[in-house]
Amino acid sequence: METHNKTLATEVILLGFSDNRQINIVLFLFFIIIYLVTVVGNFLMIIIILISSQLHVPMYFFLCNLSFIDIFYSSSALPKLLVDLFSKERIMSLVGCGIQVYISTFLGDTECLLLALMAYDRCIAICYPLYYPMIMRWTMCYRLAAFVWFMSFFISVVPSLLMPMKACNPNRINHFMCEIIAVIKLSCDNIYLNELVIFCVSFITLLLPFFFIIITYICIISNVLKIKSVERSKAFSTCTSHIIVVVLFYWTAMVMYFGPSSQYSTNQDYSTNQGKYISVFYNIICPMLNPIIYSLNNKDVKEQLKKIGSSCISPNEHLNTW
Repeated sequence: METHNKTLATEVILLGFSDNRQINIVLFLFFIIIYLVTVVGNFLMIIIILISSQLHVPMYFFLCNLSFIDIFYSSSALPKLLVDLFSKERIMSLVGCGIQVYISTFLGDTECLLLALMAYDRCIAICYPLYYPMIMRWTMCYRLAAFVWFMSFFISVVPSLLMPMKACNPNRINHFMCEIIAVIKLSCDNIYLNELVIFCVSFITLLLPFFFIIITYICIISNVLKIKSVERSKAFSTCTSHIIVVVLFYWTAMVMYFGPSSQYSTNQDYSTNQGKYISVFYNIICPMLNPIIYSLNNKDVKEQLKKIGSSCISPNEHLNTW
């Protein structure tokens, strides 16, 4: 079959990182450790939040959502990558490639909006502490979380479903996964409209939430500076983890979608590796770092970890306290 003298592709070949077996063995060990830490770390974070009544507050409810997203966000790419490291032909069907694009884009956009929602929660807690229980009541938290998930699906997945793309040969992608920016280079037709849609979606899910987060922290800082120095450090400590996560995730994602890697030209340059290395950071490294950052910088989480750890080490003593 031909479209404008181009042969339609039925599958996608991922170039990955290297064809050297020794390098791939090292990469396999590196990525499988990351994946295990990601899954175990985020799963533990969810369990700790669910079983600890002290953590049944809106901030940790949103953090539980973040850990849930990170498990599946990392899982959308890493299992396939681990298999491909020992495969001579890193072939993926167009259907599988499309599903990976939809899932990774949806979860990535959801994380962007959720981080903005978490900033809003901190802003209300610090700037309007007396009204916080009323504004961030549980029914409102559930609605806000549902709104984030729904909006992410509507913004990221629906436009892709309404604009199906025909892929043409050569069907090689210089990437370890089906990233939307890499996949669009396979398009048989003019991709101007696709570029415009990706830019608009990136603007809505990346730039707008990022500017919103900046505004919330301006409000937080202006209010914190008015209170006593003792309470000031406590207020800032609740925001430190979130700020670190925001900087790591948004910085790399914006470099990817608004930097040099966001050029969607169909003139493929297989020697350009910048895009896939940036993807490694926000698609694989960040989901691993998030639970570590929140557990190290959060006093409440560390206390619950110590309690759970002590109960596991000395279960008899724990039972005698009841």
